[in-house]
Amino acid sequence: MLPSHLNGHSPLARRRPRLSAASPPATGDSDAAAADAPLAEHDRIYFQSYSHIGIHEAMIKDRVRTDAYRSAIMHHQKFIEGKVYAVEASEMATQAREIVKANNLDDKVVVVHGRVEDVEVEDKVDVIISEWMGYMLLYESMLPSVLFARDKWLKPGGLILPSHATLFMAPITNSERYEGSVDFWSDVYGINMSALVPLAKKFTSEEPSIEIIGGENVLSWPFVVKHIDCYTFKAEELKSITTKYKVSSMMLAPIHGFGLWFEVEFNGPSNPTDNSPSDLNPLDVIHKKRRRGSEDPVVLSTAPEDEPTHWHQTILYFPDPIEVKQDQIIEGSVKVSQSEENPRFLNIQLDCSFHWRCR
Repeated sequence: MLPSHLNGHSPLARRRPRLSAASPPATGDSDAAAADAPLAEHDRIYFQSYSHIGIHEAMIKDRVRTDAYRSAIMHHQKFIEGKVYAVEASEMATQAREIVKANNLDDKVVVVHGRVEDVEVEDKVDVIISEWMGYMLLYESMLPSVLFARDKWLKPGGLILPSHATLFMAPITNSERYEGSVDFWSDVYGINMSALVPLAKKFTSEEPSIEIIGGENVLSWPFVVKHIDCYTFKAEELKSITTKYKVSSMMLAPIHGFGLWFEVEFNGPSNPTDNSPSDLNPLDVIHKKRRRGSEDPVVLSTAPEDEPTHWHQTILYFPDPIEVKQDQIIEGSVKVSQSEENPRFLNIQLDCSFHWRCR
C-alpha cells in the first residue's frame, strides 16, 4: 500500500482554469453580488494565487493547450458566435477587462469578477468553455464549478467544451530520475553520504512528482482510471474514485512507480450508443486517437508519447524499484479522493502486486 498526498507544499499548487459562457451579457449587479459572497480560507488563498501573471504566462505559452482551445472554438464556431461572459474569480478580472477594451471587444465580451457559484446572469447560455483541468486532471477540483454552471445556466442541447475527459495510468521505469534523486547520495563528489538515502527515498515517494517522461518510460498499455462525460457527470462522483487494474509488462525493466496523464475531447453530447473509453480497451482508445481525421473532435492530450504540455505527467514513485520481466502481470487498485481539509487537494492510495500469467 503506497499512500501519496497532493498538498500545498507540492509543485501542484500553481494553476487554475477559467470558465466562459456564450450568450447575452451579464447584469450590472453580478460583481457586487459576488463580492458579498463569503469565501472559505482555502478558496481565498487559491484565487489570490491566480493574480500572479506568471501562472497565466505558463498556461498561455503552452501552445499545445492554447492551440487545442483555438481549434475547438473554430470547430464549433457557429455555436459560439455572439455575446460572451468571461467569469474570473481572481483580481486578474481587472486586467481582463482592459484587454477586452484594448481589442475593441467591449460589445462582445463581458468580464464578470466572481466565482461562477456566486455570479448571476439573466438568461440561459448556449456554450460553456472552460479550462478546469489540473495536474493528473483532477487536482485543484475546478470541475465542480463547471458542472454548477452547466446545471444552472446551460440551455438544453447546449455545448460544453471540453466535453469529455479521460485519466490514464500505467507503470513506468525511470532509472535516470531515481538514480539522480536517491542513488546520488551514496557517493557525493567522493564522500559517502548514504545515510541520506532513506530520507531521499521517503521524499521521492511521499508526494507525486510533476515531470516529463517519454513513451519509452511506459511499461504497459495504460488503463483508464476515470472517464468523465461533462454533460452527465455529477460532482459527488469526484469525492472518491476507485479503479481496479490489471496490466502486463511489455519488457524486462525495473518499475519505479506509476505515471498518470489525461486527455480531453471537445465534442458535442455523447451518443448513448457510443462506447466510452472506460468501456473500451485502452489500446483501442489510443488507436482511435491516432486515426482521427480533420472532421473528428479536437483532442488535447498530455500523454508521454505526445508533445509535452505545462501539465507534464504526474508520477507516483515507489521507495524502491521492483524488477519485472516481460509479460509479468501487475494488478491492484488505485483510489483518488478529495482531501477532507481542503477539497482542492487529493489523496492517492495505490495498491499493486506482481505475478506471472498462467499459461
